[in-house]
Amino acid sequence: MHEDGNGDGRGVESGVAASGVDQPAFLALERELTVLLRRARANQGEMAREVHPDLESAAYGLLVRLDECGSQRATELAAYIGVGKATMSRQLRALEDLGLVAREPDPADGRAWLVALTQEGHDRVRRVREARRARYAGRLADWDWREVGELARLLHQLNRGMEK
Repeated sequence: MHEDGNGDGRGVESGVAASGVDQPAFLALERELTVLLRRARANQGEMAREVHPDLESAAYGLLVRLDECGSQRATELAAYIGVGKATMSRQLRALEDLGLVAREPDPADGRAWLVALTQEGHDRVRRVREARRARYAGRLADWDWREVGELARLLHQLNRGMEK
């Protein structure tokens, strides 16, 4: 029996019960995440250009992190994003040049610096994020709000699991 990934995940293939990574549920998950991530990368580039035409798409995630969490050390940002210090320094320098972030001394450690959004950076990120949420609301208008909440909860659970 062929399972298309939309069933209950307990299907069989060639008369043998699927187990482990060959389960239809994992095959469907891999397929759907591939599509989602491809679209997310494309959207991230669009959002980065909406913040500033010269902004690299990878830097958009840094701006969102600073918007949500406030000032952070470059090492914390690098660890969160999953890049090295050199890459982070280059991205932060570019964001500074665009006037979107500024460095300030860390009051807890005079040798360290904190990176924060400038007012211009905050305003631009806020506008783009509001437009992004409006697009989500439009595309998911036929969903029940509880389903949207459940999707957010499950994605959060997935993201937490990926941190391990």
